[in-house]
Amino acid sequence: MPVILVVDDEPLQRDILKTILDGEGYETYAAASGEEALELIKKFHPDIILTDLRMEGMDGIEFMESVPEEPFQPSVIIITAHGTISSAVEAVKKGAFDYLTKPLDKDTIFLTVRRGLERVNLLKENLHLQRELYDKFKIEGIVGKSDRMQRAMEIVKKVAPSGATVLIRGESGTGKELVARAIHYNSNRRTRHFTALNCAAIPENLVESELFGYEPGAFTGATSRKEGLFELTNGGTLFLDEIGDLPLPLQSKLLRVLQDKEIRRIGGKDSIKIDVRIIAATNKDLEKEVAEGKFREDIYYRLKVVTIALPPLRERSADIPELVNFFMKKYNEEFGKRIRAIEPAAMKALVEYNWPGNIRQMESVIERAVLLNDTGTINMKDIQGELEILQPGGRASAFDIPPEGLDLEKMENELIRKAMERAGGVATKAAKLLGMSYKAFLYRLEKSNINGSSESPSKKNGHD
Repeated sequence: MPVILVVDDEPLQRDILKTILDGEGYETYAAASGEEALELIKKFHPDIILTDLRMEGMDGIEFMESVPEEPFQPSVIIITAHGTISSAVEAVKKGAFDYLTKPLDKDTIFLTVRRGLERVNLLKENLHLQRELYDKFKIEGIVGKSDRMQRAMEIVKKVAPSGATVLIRGESGTGKELVARAIHYNSNRRTRHFTALNCAAIPENLVESELFGYEPGAFTGATSRKEGLFELTNGGTLFLDEIGDLPLPLQSKLLRVLQDKEIRRIGGKDSIKIDVRIIAATNKDLEKEVAEGKFREDIYYRLKVVTIALPPLRERSADIPELVNFFMKKYNEEFGKRIRAIEPAAMKALVEYNWPGNIRQMESVIERAVLLNDTGTINMKDIQGELEILQPGGRASAFDIPPEGLDLEKMENELIRKAMERAGGVATKAAKLLGMSYKAFLYRLEKSNINGSSESPSKKNGHD
């Protein structure tokens, strides 16, 4: 039940307000002064405060400014006479939700209170979501007890509150975005936007407008102003995944953002100040890219203020049992299943597998196993359809090599076909399944001519 506090030094006015609000089903308390009201706030934590503007001792504005900071602030409604409306407007500028003028109208009171409650409920819902996100992405919740993961998490703990630019390195599927979100939700920017952009998944000619926005008439089809991700994320964190695929001309523009903290929309004349933390990620060897002239050296050093290296799953096999149990629990909850255990032989096979797709691949394997299992215990049958396992004690491999050798082109085409089937024809998803960059996958897809079509994959399959 919503709690309302009425603050007025006139007994009759105070009693009338309490009576009509009680009659509407609200839990209502009353105070004769600001000082008394402050004590009641500590005890009852009201959602709405109705306070007279003119009171003996502490007036309404002084009282409002003395309301203690809470996870969410109550909606303060100022009650004023016609002669002091300007003071009530000033109170709204200082943080009051709204004001009512005397003589009070019952319907107007109820309408204003309901709107104030809507605001409070939104704040409570937002706070609840923030807490859920923090719990989901808290550093301690990232699975991994291996030495390399622990070292990486120690860096995350130190860098998260700092606001420094971070470069996360690791193969596809190692959890780079998860770490980026952990940094954001453990920083003082946690209540602001976290925005992710995959630089490899967007056509080169669209990346600039996506990041910087544009003005009307900047190019054909630009009929109205569009704010880019830098503006939309102002005050928050922008995660640039696959930064190694950012075109060279845009690298110089990103360098200006990192140096000057300002952007300019396409077709715009004015610079716009922004406050955005940048976290970048790559699976490329950026030092090699710099040496070959494919990545700017100046922006490389700007990005690597702090570098976090995530190991591939094959190099942290000690973490695999914990990861398996984590994903079993996750998909038990999602699918309403009760998978209680995994057979030792199946766990051994998972630990010994090479995991070319890293954690993303493992999650897919466990998701399927949980979904299809009917016995309550995952066994070899549940996973061997996904993994080709060698003899016990050996490493796992996708293929055995027959005496006559292998047709690598045929194998590649078959992998691409299966990935596209599993991804529902979405090229970006298929690329992720194979641990490839979007551009590299499109090249191989065109080369394979899947379905015998010469149509451009970017047009045929789209991206997400």
